[in-house]
Amino acid sequence: MTVKNKKILILFSLAVCVSLGYWIWLCLRPVEIVAVHQENNYSDVLVRSFPPTDKGKIDWWLKNKDILKEKYDIPKSSSSGYFTVVFWDFGDGYKEEGKYDRLCFDDMNTKVNCIEKDTVFSVDKSRNMDITFTVYDGDNYRLGQNGDIIKIESD
Repeated sequence: MTVKNKKILILFSLAVCVSLGYWIWLCLRPVEIVAVHQENNYSDVLVRSFPPTDKGKIDWWLKNKDILKEKYDIPKSSSSGYFTVVFWDFGDGYKEEGKYDRLCFDDMNTKVNCIEKDTVFSVDKSRNMDITFTVYDGDNYRLGQNGDIIKIESD
């Protein structure tokens, strides 16, 4: 093997190691819940550092749903038992309404009460599908009767 090929192999290996290290760091950093806004049975949760994979997001919900109920009283069910919890990437924080199509929260008494609409995950409980998970850069899943996660096939 020539010196040139060895250098290329070392650089390639280094790039793979750095990429793998970054991916592991993304997956292991803790989720930060910045704020929770509620209206009836609909909850908006502003987060930083949400897991990047579909499985990671669903596993995080299943592991933390009891803590969310205890600490933030979410999900809040309607009288018929239905709820929606949407997790939004908090990104650069709250902003003024200004730009088209920002999500604004009326429960804040300030002009700086909007975020960019960057949904990362949602959990819904409905009559037809029971509990469903929507991963906005991936697929949809539902929680089976025995606790299995079942991918919902799109049409």
